[in-house]
Amino acid sequence: MSNILARTILSGYRWTGAALYPLLGPYLAYRAAKGKEERDRRSERYGRSQVERPNGPLIWFHAASVGETIAVIPLIEEVVSRNISVVLTTGTVTSANICQDRLGDKVIHQYVPLDLKPAISNFLDHWRPDLAIISESEIWPMTILELGARRMPQILVNGRMSDKSFARWSRSSVLAEALFENLSHVIAQSDLDGERFSDLGARSVSISGNLKVDTDMPPFSQNDLADLKKQVGARPSWAAISTFEGEETLVADALLNVKNKVKNPLAIIVPRHVERSDSIEKMLQDKGLKVARRSRDDKISADTDVFIGDTTGEMGLYLSLTKIVFVGKSLSGEGGQNPLEPAMLGCAILSGPNVQNFRDSYRALLQNGAARIVKDGEGLTSCLMHLLENEDVRDTMIEAGQSTLLTMRGSLDITVKNLEPYLSPLMIESSLLRSRNSDKVGG
Repeated sequence: MSNILARTILSGYRWTGAALYPLLGPYLAYRAAKGKEERDRRSERYGRSQVERPNGPLIWFHAASVGETIAVIPLIEEVVSRNISVVLTTGTVTSANICQDRLGDKVIHQYVPLDLKPAISNFLDHWRPDLAIISESEIWPMTILELGARRMPQILVNGRMSDKSFARWSRSSVLAEALFENLSHVIAQSDLDGERFSDLGARSVSISGNLKVDTDMPPFSQNDLADLKKQVGARPSWAAISTFEGEETLVADALLNVKNKVKNPLAIIVPRHVERSDSIEKMLQDKGLKVARRSRDDKISADTDVFIGDTTGEMGLYLSLTKIVFVGKSLSGEGGQNPLEPAMLGCAILSGPNVQNFRDSYRALLQNGAARIVKDGEGLTSCLMHLLENEDVRDTMIEAGQSTLLTMRGSLDITVKNLEPYLSPLMIESSLLRSRNSDKVGG
């Protein structure tokens, strides 16, 4: 009975998607008008491509957005070094830019097809991947089912299952099992994540740790950094990164309180969604604060109170301007954001308590004294004051963060080891193809 129910639900999902497929034009046009789609590449959302499939074995990597893309880049580079072609799909314009900047022509980038049967079928018919590798928590029913129907191995790497997602899937356990049993292997970030995937029906699960620990530091222009550091000078500063609505107000209030005790402090705000920057600027100005914005190339003058980092792909630049960072989506938001980049770049880390999506990273940082949790705006103000006035405490936190990262590394090697049974046959096939092509040229 349960299998019949799952098939009925998935069949309904399939037919609903097929019915919606012809109506997607206005939706994609709207997203393009908002800057969320590249106009000239909207056909990729339908699974169609102007790029030819290369000869030989090919792996399809999918990473939803910037964080997931950055996390899998070292793994992609490992695969490419084995002479296996890669098509990488992402879902955002920003992640597409990251792909171009970091990987260039090493891979073929495409926007991920919408999770509708016609689009997925177009994509798979064209690219014919030998293996699909999906990053973190991208569970798309039609994609999983179509890969399963074609008997294409699909592996989830850096797998993460949040509290909210696990609760939702658990309420539909029959449906979850019908999907997760299609995964050839799940390489999860933590024991808890692994247990959750197993409970939901994944047949083969292993634990790797977090791939994000094994990534390089985010790149940025050293010339821009030197210029901005000159503008900031010796002023005491802190950054609030990946902030969500409501958190910028808490940062502004903290700044106003800090200004009463610390001479000429500077706050750097990097909102998670840069399109909110106009409203953030207005809120700050209404509080009597002077604002400079990176997107306008404003200079940070001696009387600038807040510098808004409203550009994408420059997190490394903003983090390098300070040694104290509040990581957002943790006070007014929920789930938290990645604290590993601030630790890599030598920052003492503050966060709200809502960090469920990065539980293991925060646990390690907190146990070693590299991070502190603040419960509200008052707690944020208190911690900022303490770190601004006690350089030795701040430096101890920074050192603890970098030593913690060293103990957390190794996920990439474990992931590659788990992928070896799938990669080795493709390497042999690639080698044979190159040998045949060489013989033809020689002949």
